[in-house]
Amino acid sequence: MTLKKQKLVYLAAASHSGSTMTAMLLGAHPDLCSVGELKAINLGDKSSYLCSCKTLVGDCDFWQGVTQKMADKGHDFCISDARTDIRTGATPFMLRLLRPLVRGPLMELIRDTLLSCSPVWRKQLPFLQKRNADYARSIAEQAGVDTVVDSSKIGIRLKYLLKNPELDVKVIWVVRDGRGVSLAYKNPSEFADAKNPKLRGGGAGKTQEHGRGIEVGAHEWVRCNQETEAVLATMPKEKWIQVHYEDLCNNTEETLDTLFEFIGVDAAKKRLDFKTVEHHVVGNGMRLDDSEVIQLDYRWKALLNKDELATYHKVTGDYHKSLGYVE
Repeated sequence: MTLKKQKLVYLAAASHSGSTMTAMLLGAHPDLCSVGELKAINLGDKSSYLCSCKTLVGDCDFWQGVTQKMADKGHDFCISDARTDIRTGATPFMLRLLRPLVRGPLMELIRDTLLSCSPVWRKQLPFLQKRNADYARSIAEQAGVDTVVDSSKIGIRLKYLLKNPELDVKVIWVVRDGRGVSLAYKNPSEFADAKNPKLRGGGAGKTQEHGRGIEVGAHEWVRCNQETEAVLATMPKEKWIQVHYEDLCNNTEETLDTLFEFIGVDAAKKRLDFKTVEHHVVGNGMRLDDSEVIQLDYRWKALLNKDELATYHKVTGDYHKSLGYVE
């Protein structure tokens, strides 16, 4: 018997664009489940890494249940070594081909043609597609829902998920003002991790990501959003929607209603007390914060100096305005 396709909502975004908050707001709906990034890499030390339920991820009942359901499907699985990333098991040749961001149809045809020359890739891709589909199914079964939210963000993962015959994928493109994103790149510990220093790095007390500066943040903001646009260009319009982080903060209920209608669940069941709802999220440190206040983070206005803003605008140029932002 052919399995019904697993419903998956993919959050595509540049890093530090509010995807964790978006995922948790969506996951608070009783018909949806979000566990953060399904690519599940770089979780850190298993002995100190906390699930958002504040239990060590290895001791969490939810994740133990997912592990068992994956075993029932024939997979040796552990959340701290999920092996669901598209680069899992890649040879140096494959890594070189998977490194560039998604671009137009011709470049992707060249990428796929070259990858198909690798016997490792020909064997690994079906394994990864099956593992990702079964992982999403196991999460859905454990949570008792039909639809799973994946906040992995990156376009190259989305490209292959869209080709997965066992998944029915819809995409939410989350866009945030690149100046706020760049500030987080400058100091991820302060602007992209748990407010409580003891909970940073997933519970280790130290942020894993190092500051890389405004210029790097601006470049990544442009590159990641352009990559998302390239992937979305291959999809039917009814399968994706764009949402601005600022709208989600300033007009939360209205924006969520729009997103839930797009996903196909009852918007009347939304929960704004999204931290009160039980979650089992891995990823960005804000998942460990207790506050449910949804407040637009405009700290870049006070903390980016003129030179830093000039650097940002030099990098982003007209693309800044094209995504709806003004000087």
